[in-house]
Amino acid sequence: MTQKSDFSIRLDMAAQDMRKVFGMQDTYVKKLERDLGVSIVDRNGGITITGDEAMVRKAEGVLRQLSILSGRGNEIEEQSVDYAITMEMEEKENVLTEIDTDCICHTINGKPVKPKTLGQKAYVDAIRNNMIVFGLGPAGTGKTYLAMAMAITAFKNDEVGRIILTRPAIEAGEKLGFLPGDLQSKVDPYLRPLYDALYQIMGAESYTKNMENGLIEVAPLAYMRGRTLDNAYIILDEAQNTTPAQMKMFLTRIGFGSKVVVTGDSSQKDLPTDMKSGLDVATRVLSGIEDIAFCNLTSKDVVRHPLVQRIVKAYEVYEAKEEKNMAGQERRRTINGNRGAERGLRGKNRR
Repeated sequence: MTQKSDFSIRLDMAAQDMRKVFGMQDTYVKKLERDLGVSIVDRNGGITITGDEAMVRKAEGVLRQLSILSGRGNEIEEQSVDYAITMEMEEKENVLTEIDTDCICHTINGKPVKPKTLGQKAYVDAIRNNMIVFGLGPAGTGKTYLAMAMAITAFKNDEVGRIILTRPAIEAGEKLGFLPGDLQSKVDPYLRPLYDALYQIMGAESYTKNMENGLIEVAPLAYMRGRTLDNAYIILDEAQNTTPAQMKMFLTRIGFGSKVVVTGDSSQKDLPTDMKSGLDVATRVLSGIEDIAFCNLTSKDVVRHPLVQRIVKAYEVYEAKEEKNMAGQERRRTINGNRGAERGLRGKNRR
């Protein structure tokens, strides 16, 4: 009688797709074998998967999705393999192939820009369907890059007349005021991530031409005061470093025909410890208002190197533990304070 661990499935796959799906030195297949506890062997132009039936079928689902992605001309990356495994384990089938159909635009080198996770897909859809979107989540989740891709696409399609990119000029733990140069030279380092995305998607020549014509503007948040921004695609990056007053000032600049994306990560504030974040206040004040959407991306949506995802997850666990410990200490202080007050009251009553 066949043992449960001896269940096998044969999967046919084109040779060119198999090379990409297996990865360099079979890296991706070894990961699949390790994570799902199956054996995967290339035999006679096909793939044989052996192991526990439930895990074999999950491995088959992952390989089929990766094969379809490869057949569409995509490069298979470790992040795609990890995410496909995660989705299969959560009983969410065909997620990667469905997300892959949503192409926002192409980079200057012809590479398609697409959402790569369910969280990113929901984020992109929210931008399409709402006037103001808050993209919240850790580093590497594509908040800024996808917003830039949507802005450039809208600009090229004449849906808006200009693009305005801004972020608060707050140092990440370092003081840069001593750097030489004029004001623009001093603020450029803060805006470099926005320039990088513009160059990659639009190209340096096209960006320079549109910037000289005033159709693309990259500026620190302080430059927004007193303006009304009509017919523009506006992106506020690193919004966790705004004050409540700055966030209110920015949101009240929005004019007719404009669309706004606000991105930020509340766990990476560079504000003084005693200062509230404008992003945190806006999240509480504006939730539930029509045409304003909040998209919360998580460590599952990290699309940088897989190690970044593990780092983000480790910090999430650590911060949750610290928060729990602080809450416990606060409860103990409250209880001890109440007990002290009761003892004092009893002593007073005895006197």
